[in-house]
Amino acid sequence: MEDSWRGLLAVLGILAGLTAFGSSYQIIEGPKNATVLVGSEARFNCTVSQGWKLIMWALNGTVVVSITPNGPIITNDHFTSESYEEGGNFISEMIIHDVQFNDSGQIKCSLQNSDQGGFAFLSVQVMGALRIPNDSLIVIEDEPCNVSCRALGWTPLPDMSWEISIPARHWSYFSIPEPGDLHSAVSILSITPQGNGTLTCVANMKSLDAHRSITVNLTVVQPPLGSIDKPGTSLPTWAIVLLAVSLSLLLILIIVLIIIFCCCCVSGREKKESSYQSEIRKSANMKTNKDTSEAKLKNGNENYGYSADEPKTKQVASSPPTSSEFRVPEQRSNSRPYQESAQQRQGPAKQPRVSFPMASPMKIRNVTLV
Repeated sequence: MEDSWRGLLAVLGILAGLTAFGSSYQIIEGPKNATVLVGSEARFNCTVSQGWKLIMWALNGTVVVSITPNGPIITNDHFTSESYEEGGNFISEMIIHDVQFNDSGQIKCSLQNSDQGGFAFLSVQVMGALRIPNDSLIVIEDEPCNVSCRALGWTPLPDMSWEISIPARHWSYFSIPEPGDLHSAVSILSITPQGNGTLTCVANMKSLDAHRSITVNLTVVQPPLGSIDKPGTSLPTWAIVLLAVSLSLLLILIIVLIIIFCCCCVSGREKKESSYQSEIRKSANMKTNKDTSEAKLKNGNENYGYSADEPKTKQVASSPPTSSEFRVPEQRSNSRPYQESAQQRQGPAKQPRVSFPMASPMKIRNVTLV
């Protein structure tokens, strides 16, 4: 602590002495921007002309190193200085050891009693870690699989890529930031392996020739017996589309057939019910007809063409007989017509009934056809 105070007092004394004399020196070339990784060194050079008395280095407005013609004044081992001469000019170099992320900011090189100054910017990047869930992966041959690689704690986020050291039918990858974490990212590799080998995930730092990688072993096994997805059996895209369209049409056809079948069933049921009702009506009509026939059989019908076999006396109506009703032998025709005509002349008021006993030597049988 006492050494720090002594260094600070020496710087103040030198500054006070130089103020009285003035100066004509100047900065010829100031420091340049630098990008470094955490834990590395950062170097900045400032070239000034001869005659200088005091050179000061500041980080974010705070003087950290002072150089006099007698030597540097160092108050913190985190900052050191070296000096060179080139072409009659003096070169002062400031070195920041074990750079930390909070060392990022403005670097300034200035001279005492001079308005000139050289400025630069220090950018500190953080190389984080890489993670793959498993050190060794076992996958099925010729079957797509995904491998993920995570970059954790990087500032800024790195460019991620993959090195493929296995035979593969197809592979591709993409990288995205982790949701909710500005210092992490993930890269996903999609690959269809056909043999054993290694996969390497590589993260490259932006603006720096630095990278970090991690390797995983990939072991390929044969698909299980009876597996449908065997090598060489995968269908092309057009075949899959054609199969999907065919299945859709088949489904539509099945639905149409089901609708037609249902309609036919309903129609057949209606026809069956209609036929059943017709049979019932027909049965009722037949029963009615049968009852009518039985009634007629019971009542009977008069057969006007029937005559009995026995001889009977035929009664003659009161109307005058015709010649066809009375046929007698010729020997009797002389007296009968005379008597009949006489009786007819006696008066029209009352006509007597005359019966003729008919005795026929022939028997007449009448047959009725029904």
